[in-house]
Amino acid sequence: MTDWRLKGQYFKNCNCVAHCPCDTIGVPAPQPFCEGLNGMHIVEGHFEKTRLDGLDFAFSYHFPGALHEGNGTLQPFITDRASAAQRDALLGILSGQNGGPLFEIFASLVSNLLEPQSVPIEWSFDKERRRARLAVKGHGEAVAVPLTVPATGAEHRVIVQLPDGFEYHEVDIAQTAVLRGTGKIRFEHKGTNSNLALVDHSPRGLA
Repeated sequence: MTDWRLKGQYFKNCNCVAHCPCDTIGVPAPQPFCEGLNGMHIVEGHFEKTRLDGLDFAFSYHFPGALHEGNGTLQPFITDRASAAQRDALLGILSGQNGGPLFEIFASLVSNLLEPQSVPIEWSFDKERRRARLAVKGHGEAVAVPLTVPATGAEHRVIVQLPDGFEYHEVDIAQTAVLRGTGKIRFEHKGTNSNLALVDHSPRGLA
């Protein structure tokens, strides 16, 4: 088994209401499809002897129904700061061919994999404040802001735990101030689901 690790900040954004019901009842809502932009900043990582510390990757996606029904379209993005070896390593992990339940499951559900792109990626992430930004040049942007209490406008913190989760075990819930796809996968949403998590993935699964 290939030795790899991705430990860092994970940022997920989709068109569902917060918190995404795909994590609970298994189907998207209020719309019957799922689309968005996810990404990760690797604080500590490697693929065999290739170090991946400090790199970012992202992917935009569209599924016509629930994720488990498959037939998804996905496009990966690797920061242009990555060397050729680092880019190949990250794409090797994202392909699902080197283990890791999250990546194996995603790969099994995607029927239309678009050409990976090496592009500038901008990243900011503050889990405690539920604020984050992911910008993939020419392809999309996601900005998270805290949920608020409708009656008062006060910021509202919601933390969801998934002890048996394969994507994350604990996640702060936010909402999108911006969620748009401007490349081959196009969408525009606001006020939808945003998730901020600290994760540690390896071929054996989520630590």
